[in-house]
Amino acid sequence: MEIQALCVYCGSASRVRESHLQAARDLGKLAAQAGVAIVYGGGRVGMMGAVASGAMDAGGHVVGIIPQHLEALEAGNRDTAEYHVVDSMHARKQLMAERSDAFCALPGGFGTLDETFEIITWRQLKLHDKPVILVNIDGYWDPLLRLVDHQVAEGYLRGDPADLFLVVDRVEQVLETAARAPQPSLPDKIERM
Repeated sequence: MEIQALCVYCGSASRVRESHLQAARDLGKLAAQAGVAIVYGGGRVGMMGAVASGAMDAGGHVVGIIPQHLEALEAGNRDTAEYHVVDSMHARKQLMAERSDAFCALPGGFGTLDETFEIITWRQLKLHDKPVILVNIDGYWDPLLRLVDHQVAEGYLRGDPADLFLVVDRVEQVLETAARAPQPSLPDKIERM
């Protein structure tokens, strides 16, 4: 599958592991080197700022999408090639999804979980069939993966979660994993939601 734009969900906190921040910078750089645009939450700080700066420093195209109420709080990054200020969190997630061919989640907090769960749920509901990848840096997503196994065991999730999302350990695996995904075959219903 050809990936032209990768949506990256990640945290805006700055006091996090340096290995996480470096991984975000590396992902941005790798995307830029591959000619893949980064679509992200529009912030200048934390993991968000790291992925954007990694891509921009390598000459990549970065699309920042931020809700108006978070623009000052998350230090909106107006240096990106495209900078969109939207009126709500839902509008942010919708536009990020519309503009992306694949999605990946780096470490983050509640906002990252919200965005990641929503795009996985949209895939489960067959609103899209674009690849979704969790990047399990330093085992960050291990507790979530145990919860998913528990949900399957308890009967709340049917089927194989690998049909909904894939897991990789390093950012170097993201683009190749997305490229190996089947070409989307569902009509993209995200923009009509």
